Amino acid sequence: MLRQVAEGVLVHRSELLQNNTVVVQGQVGVLVIDAGIQDSDMACLANDLRELGQPVVAGFSTHPDWDHVLWHAELGEAPRYGTARCAARMRSVRSNTDWRTLVAEGLPSEIADDMSLDLFGLITDLPAETTHIPWDGPQIRVIEHPAHSPGHAALLIEERGVLVAGDMLSDVFIPMLDDFTDTNDPIEEYLVGLRLLEPVVNDATVLIPGHGSVGRADQLRARLEQDRAYVHALRDGQAPDDPRIGPSAKPGWEWVSDIHEGQAQSLARRNERDGTPG
Repeated sequence: MLRQVAEGVLVHRSELLQNNTVVVQGQVGVLVIDAGIQDSDMACLANDLRELGQPVVAGFSTHPDWDHVLWHAELGEAPRYGTARCAARMRSVRSNTDWRTLVAEGLPSEIADDMSLDLFGLITDLPAETTHIPWDGPQIRVIEHPAHSPGHAALLIEERGVLVAGDMLSDVFIPMLDDFTDTNDPIEEYLVGLRLLEPVVNDATVLIPGHGSVGRADQLRARLEQDRAYVHALRDGQAPDDPRIGPSAKPGWEWVSDIHEGQAQSLARRNERDGTPG
């Protein structure tokens, strides 16, 4: 289940959405990043860690999307960190009396029966002005940025040269923008996120995206530039030349083209409303 990608850094990838759960070994236990999407996966992960004699001492959610804020009782009661905005978003969701129903409605039908929501979204804010995860292990820098969703963060495991990118820099998903509202600019927010990640990419030799394949040193810059080219094309009303959509998409991932079409339509509606050419 666990595959080592760098010293003390292991990854488990789920089948349905190729979610990557990251395990970082510390002095007395492990940090689990984006724990997984199915109870069976997380229970298996917990069993593997027990066999390795590695208790879970901390967790981290890179952002507040449903598939990144899950947890399983067998992983224990360690603090599960996230950015302040991520934690606030989860508190807001759970404050709704019908939150379980609302969350369940958004789950893929293929796995809805293999997901318990009892521990969904129980995220602890990182202390104000925190730059690194507070735990007894390798230094892990937190890079918060506005791309994809409010409260999104990438993590750089500095001593290992590993960048955990959350839902960015994927080889199967195009850049997925935040919802368009009256007060935000998801295009510019995504470009800001890429600019903040750019110097971090130069410090890393391994890339772990939220979904898809682990990238090595020669792929990091290429994936960042591919994401930027997609966002520029979308912004400018051009057809993206992107292998993740259209006939070149990986088998089974053709539906990512629907994400692109939805984003293009959302941007067109925003531009029409604002009177912006494009």
